[in-house]
Amino acid sequence: MSSTAGDEDAVVICGGGIIAASIAYHLTQKGVKPIVLERSEVAAAASGKSGGFLARDWGSGPAVQLHTASFALHEKLAKELTVESFRKLPTLSVKVGGRKGKNAASWLDGKASSSLMDDGTAQVTPLELTHKLIDAAKAAGAEVRIGTVASVDTEESSGGSSSSARRVTGVTLASGETIPCAKAIVAMGPWSVLAEGWFGIPVPMEGVKSTSLIYEDVDAVRKEPFALFCSEDANGCHLEVYPRPNGEVYICGLGGSDYVDAARLRPGGDCEAPELIKADPRRVAAATKSFSSMTSIGATPPDVSQACMRPCPPDALPIMGAVPGVEGAYICAGHNCWGILWAPVSGVAMAELVVDGAAAVVDLAPFSPARFMTRASGGRGRKRGTAEVGEQW
Repeated sequence: MSSTAGDEDAVVICGGGIIAASIAYHLTQKGVKPIVLERSEVAAAASGKSGGFLARDWGSGPAVQLHTASFALHEKLAKELTVESFRKLPTLSVKVGGRKGKNAASWLDGKASSSLMDDGTAQVTPLELTHKLIDAAKAAGAEVRIGTVASVDTEESSGGSSSSARRVTGVTLASGETIPCAKAIVAMGPWSVLAEGWFGIPVPMEGVKSTSLIYEDVDAVRKEPFALFCSEDANGCHLEVYPRPNGEVYICGLGGSDYVDAARLRPGGDCEAPELIKADPRRVAAATKSFSSMTSIGATPPDVSQACMRPCPPDALPIMGAVPGVEGAYICAGHNCWGILWAPVSGVAMAELVVDGAAAVVDLAPFSPARFMTRASGGRGRKRGTAEVGEQW
């Protein structure tokens, strides 16, 4: 097993999605130049294929602080990084089926009626934001390397000021190369379950694999941008519709999601890599039928059919913090359906934790990896506070 001639005090981030990108960017803002390790390409999974819906006031319990702080940070980042896809837009609640009703959006011209749900929402295209964060981090000295993480290596701690039994010494890739480091942050979305074997703690999480659609170059939605949250229909869909500034219409909430356990995410499993996550043709057909009944935009087939996985811990809260008993080890994953919204504040908080020893922007205690040493319970799906309004599959 060979080693790089790297800095043994380096900070390595395992993962190349929006959470990892945000951590990398915010570490560089504090003078740290991390190494980002990604097995495929930046934003290869959910960060390149999710909707990017942002809701400031939809949090409940300990997640409220994440919603409010990160919503403000999105606007700040959009200005700092020139994120062209960020904008505020209202969200409509749509009842589908029956007769055509009153609608704020003239393009909602089928069997649907709508009412204002929230005028304080916003959106961003996750692919653009992830790349803007990574590009800014690289410009400040961060490095991105392509390679599959095989393990985060540890050894017995020599004591000193640390009470941890072990400490991080490096990250080993599937190629056999080892990158020496003192701190490693696991931010690999649902694949963060691999950290159970590396750190010897429970990381309970499943990947919720869901299909989504994109209609391209729709002029009507450029003129009248509204996000839609639709009622469940006869096709088993609960559509969420997000028009983007470039004329794309992104659709999720297609139903029939596949719940992927840890065995399927590990090496040799059918979901071990982003490239293996494919659209379900049955859900594409169902959603196309549903969307076409709501609007004439859906009269033609979608231009893109795709799928990704969101990581869902059992209590539907993210896992963010230091790993108990392992000096220099951190996890930042499990952001469920709010990964894009929470990415900015997660990056700030983890950068503060790694560099300063504690997060100031939010209280990370409710999200500690240690909480699963006594199992928690919760649920999936997007909520507005405690009310279920998004995809529940």
